[in-house]
Amino acid sequence: MNGDWLIRGRDGRLSAYAPLDEEVRCWAQQHPGGSWSAPRAVGGDQRVHPVLALGQGADGYAHLVTWRPTGAGEAGLVHSTHFRPHLAALDWNRLGHPGEKGPPTGVPAVAVDAQGRAHVFVRNPAGGVSMRGQKERGGWGPWRDLLGRDVEGELAAVTRASGLVELYATSPEGVLRWTQAGPGHIPELDDEPLKADARPGTLRALPTSDDHVTLFFTDGTDTVCAWRAGTDPVPLVTCAGPGPVSAVRCVLDGVDCTLLAQRSADGRVAFAAYPTEQESAGAWWTESGPRLPPGARVSLGEDHEGRVVAATLRPDGGELLLTRRKDEPGLALEAWRPVPATPPRP
Repeated sequence: MNGDWLIRGRDGRLSAYAPLDEEVRCWAQQHPGGSWSAPRAVGGDQRVHPVLALGQGADGYAHLVTWRPTGAGEAGLVHSTHFRPHLAALDWNRLGHPGEKGPPTGVPAVAVDAQGRAHVFVRNPAGGVSMRGQKERGGWGPWRDLLGRDVEGELAAVTRASGLVELYATSPEGVLRWTQAGPGHIPELDDEPLKADARPGTLRALPTSDDHVTLFFTDGTDTVCAWRAGTDPVPLVTCAGPGPVSAVRCVLDGVDCTLLAQRSADGRVAFAAYPTEQESAGAWWTESGPRLPPGARVSLGEDHEGRVVAATLRPDGGELLLTRRKDEPGLALEAWRPVPATPPRP
């Protein structure tokens, strides 16, 4: 999965998404802060690949993108919008292939601008990045080649506080960045990449102020680094484990903080927090919860009360576990709770 897969809808209810058994499923709270329903399939009855990109607009709507098989060894991207956790999502809408046809080219990424328009990014057959975006009056624009070369691993798409969309990718040359000059503009590639040893598949971008996006990545020394355009990357903390970090901006004890989470080397979830954009303050990991198998994903969010919530999902589609911050000082968490995994009977 690429993007935050634990999100809060406009009605305050949390939902979680995952691709399982050739479909995308959604778990949702019955009401804000309440119990959770068993997962339901979203996007219609088309078979899809076990990959999912997610983005959320300021309107709270979830945008889902995945690949679906179109023929022998071939696939095309599809998109769906989910307006509220307990409403049916729109059926999958065909986006096609950045090379017209062929096998999947990589894990897609999606970001939603201030006008609620989804921007879908994916590696193209030439090794660069292509994008297809929603039009202001509905429908989709054409596939556009955004250039770049030798792109590796997952892309990281993000929406700035201004509502403009950015994209990050790794390549042998370093970290590539695409930015919009204004609403509705096609994102353009920076003239020079960031000369950093960023490990493919470890990028995570987070808006950390009205003016800045902070990009987190793991370098060749197993260190989580933080970078904002116009500055040098800052080593933040040694990796807790091999996978990507999840990140959320939140308030802890009255302080604007950035909270990171990562599956640790021994399988538990490790958390580290520091004052937002003050990497010099340092960060330290604290582990929580049961041991999880390799490939388990972690996602962070906030509930309707503004309390931090964390979720984990096994890679085989097994148990979804959730916890949230206790109503007390520090980062004390409630006991991890399982959510039903069996879909409801028709």
